[in-house]
Amino acid sequence: MPVTKEEVYQVLKECYDPEIPINIVDLGLIYEVQVEQGKVEVKMTLTAPGCGMGQYIAGQAQSKILELEGVEEAKVELVWDPPWDPSRITPEGKKMIGWE
Repeated sequence: MPVTKEEVYQVLKECYDPEIPINIVDLGLIYEVQVEQGKVEVKMTLTAPGCGMGQYIAGQAQSKILELEGVEEAKVELVWDPPWDPSRITPEGKKMIGWE
């Protein structure tokens, strides 16, 4: 059974920025997910370009995606355009940090 975008987003919700107690999906760091024939490509950003945890978070995301059944290859690319800002946090994420 081929993997779906929804499954990828679900597994990415298990990845966290170590400095912020919100998963990377609800934090609004995931910009794009492409799934095609066992290959998954994700474009994501960080809360700040100088974040020293960028490679760790991207590696964590890639590892989680590769655990999904049907995934043969996973690529996680860090992008900086558009820049992240707090408006990208989902309503669920805002609840997690008490903004709603």
